[in-house]
Amino acid sequence: MAGELSYPIMSANLDLRGEQFLANKASWDPILDKFEDALQKVAVEGNEVSLRRHQSRGQLLPRDRISLLLDQDSPFLEICAFAGYENNDSTPGANIIAGIGNVCGKPCFLLSHVPTSQGGAWNVMTVLKVNRCLEISMENDLPLISLVQSAGVFLPQQRNVFHKGGQLFHDLAQRSARGQPSCAIVFGSSTAGGAYHPALSDYTIFVENQGQAFLGGPPLVKMATGEVIEAEELGGAKIHATMTGLADQIAVDEFDAIQKTREWVASLQMRARPTPGLIHAVEPRYPAEDLLSLVNPDIRKPFDMSEVLLRLVDDSRLSTFKSKYGPNIITAWAHIMGYPVGIVANQISVINPNEAAKAATFIRTCNQQNTPIIFLHNVTGFMVGAKAEHAGIIKMGAQLVSAVSCSKVPHISIILGASYGAGNYAMCGRAYKPRFLFTWPTGKCSVMGPDQLAGVMETVQTKSAQSKGKVISTDKLRKQVQEFKTTAQKDAECYSTSSSLIDDGIIDPRDTRDVLGMCLEVVSLQGVNGAEAHKGLARI
Repeated sequence: MAGELSYPIMSANLDLRGEQFLANKASWDPILDKFEDALQKVAVEGNEVSLRRHQSRGQLLPRDRISLLLDQDSPFLEICAFAGYENNDSTPGANIIAGIGNVCGKPCFLLSHVPTSQGGAWNVMTVLKVNRCLEISMENDLPLISLVQSAGVFLPQQRNVFHKGGQLFHDLAQRSARGQPSCAIVFGSSTAGGAYHPALSDYTIFVENQGQAFLGGPPLVKMATGEVIEAEELGGAKIHATMTGLADQIAVDEFDAIQKTREWVASLQMRARPTPGLIHAVEPRYPAEDLLSLVNPDIRKPFDMSEVLLRLVDDSRLSTFKSKYGPNIITAWAHIMGYPVGIVANQISVINPNEAAKAATFIRTCNQQNTPIIFLHNVTGFMVGAKAEHAGIIKMGAQLVSAVSCSKVPHISIILGASYGAGNYAMCGRAYKPRFLFTWPTGKCSVMGPDQLAGVMETVQTKSAQSKGKVISTDKLRKQVQEFKTTAQKDAECYSTSSSLIDDGIIDPRDTRDVLGMCLEVVSLQGVNGAEAHKGLARI
């Protein structure tokens, strides 16, 4: 690590003691209360009966297992915590706890079944969450530690689980072929797909007289063959250690299993590369708490994104790119937690042709310099109308979308407010595969705002009725439009989009810098290399 910050210090220009800023901060209280309540709901590990039964066997709860496995001072960046939230076909957290933390000083991806909720069975959302987690761990070359105790497929949903569920085993095999290490700790009974998980991992640890793995448990064996056998004799830890060779280690208890896993991590040779431009991290000159004063939770109200940046970047230093051209988008270089970054952030929520051209050039420049890009969303879309069309908004917008699509440096997206329409694409939304994507509790993501959606629907239905010579009931139309608007509002909310895995989680605004810093550490492990096509920079 070398070098010092050389970008200019940017001064805050707002007095946050003003009436509007005080009102902004107060209006965050119910937003954050709802967020904390939602966090508690998704952290539930089963009902009281299941929890007591599990602990009465001398077994640790999943989150306790994770805490013991992590280094004492390690953060834990939970991934997709809201998967399946308020989804009747799912369970809290989709029966999986997943995230990134340090084990023996090395960033690792941890994946834990929740056996105290439906036996750790996989529902529809479990599979989608696990597939996303394996994608993150593979793309960022993170060692994978799986805490296995699962009943396999949740049979009532087998039709929608079975096919996509096979991707886990495909990805585990691919990890091994790439030399990306994986370890499975078998804490309890693991059936069918739950048995293939340790079998396709590079290293396995079974807890004695507790960890079991079999394709079919005793009831299925009896049904299929008529054989009567106890679970431990069928596929217990001793069987797999002495007869099948599936177990590489036997632990005397869960604490011993966790210690053996840490020893395995300590033995790994990490392939981390030096990060050019990495410096000692320096705290911003302005506190993160200010973000609640700066940003009105009503996303229709504008806020100064440049002031937000001063609370995120090291020493509040920025080097802006084309600051006077296309001012609706801020493009700048900075450091976050010591890591060099390029930043693309919406200052005003609409993108004009100049903004699109500027951002496209900046993205190509970041690729030329091998610099990761942070996208901060508050965008309603591209400008429409004759002036914008005649200025080439389609062509320039396509240039920006192309630049985002072809960029090879890591992208990290944070949705602060709106992320609508093609603006979401241009700012590296989910379809453009950012390495990580998180949302503030105020974030909303949709094809357009609910008011615009409702207005378009009303116009379309009215014109459709007129073209067919029909008389449309004004009251009926208004009721339909209002119902549509209500549904659109709910579907666009962060809790709905996060439930559907449109993002990797919802975060407190005040944690944004810490989350970005952890993500930057992870995406830098393999080194950062830009697209070859962008090495020779051509102006638009």
